[in-house]
Amino acid sequence: MKDRVLSGMQPSGYLHLGNFAGALKNWVRAQDIYDCFYCIVDWHALTSNYANPAPIADYKRDMLINFIAAGLDPSKCTIFLQSVVKQHAELHLLLSMITPLGWLERVPTYKEKQTEIKDKDLNTYGFLGYPVLQAADILIYRARYVPVGVDQIPHLELTRELARRFEFLYGKGILIEPEALLTESPKVAGLDGRKMSKSYDNAVYLSDTPELIEKKIRTMMTDPARKRRTDKGDPELCPVYALHKIFSSAEEIGRVAAACKTAGIGCIDCKRILINNILKELEPLWNKRHELINNPSMLDDILNEGNKRAAAEAEKTMVDIREAMKLS
Repeated sequence: MKDRVLSGMQPSGYLHLGNFAGALKNWVRAQDIYDCFYCIVDWHALTSNYANPAPIADYKRDMLINFIAAGLDPSKCTIFLQSVVKQHAELHLLLSMITPLGWLERVPTYKEKQTEIKDKDLNTYGFLGYPVLQAADILIYRARYVPVGVDQIPHLELTRELARRFEFLYGKGILIEPEALLTESPKVAGLDGRKMSKSYDNAVYLSDTPELIEKKIRTMMTDPARKRRTDKGDPELCPVYALHKIFSSAEEIGRVAAACKTAGIGCIDCKRILINNILKELEPLWNKRHELINNPSMLDDILNEGNKRAAAEAEKTMVDIREAMKLS
């Protein structure tokens, strides 16, 4: 029996290079090692987009296409939609009954997102309680591991605490405390130098055309010290170089760094190398996307099968939980 892995993505926008390099490539590798469940967490998208849910349907479809185009194989992993598996909502409700309010208020992202996102009212129960729903997503599949970067480990701790609290109150060895599966998740720089994010409008999307990607990278900010072609730069201060570290070969990275420090290469030429490498990396994904877009029935079949398997596994857990809580 393979250890089980659970991970999910929120369809709050179209997927970009950060999602591809930071998560999807790790997911593809993991499916050959673990029993992987990959979820499109559309209920989570409502925590910040409840006032305008219409685009979520399109984001979900595009996310499914990118999952498969990036290399996720439905014969090796389970791909499913959160809102179809109603047991997630049931466990979320039951866990909310035993969750101390203080646990939610100290979740790092709670105040961070309220500070970052100014154009939406996040003073809702759904936003405060989303970590409980996230815990339900994980615990209902009795996942052993959750792929995270080092900075995300504190977010997983609430799930572990809820599993321990449930076992203390009703304990029969029903829920597993998930462990962090530390993955290489590079910080993907956006066009403005900040972390690439849908919220910042600084992203290169997987659905962008080659022409649009080239245009975006050509206008991407570089080391502020390089105002003229002859100015020497510091590649570590340049967002373009940060993308080179992800999409370029070791030889190219070394050559670009040395040339930047000596003004031996201009920013336009440096960006041209990066553009070529990004386009080369994404070409197989685009080819697969085209195939999937023209075969919607294949997408429906993949999701329907994944939903059925996820629901069957979730119900096994809920049977034990209902019995433990005297609800059966």
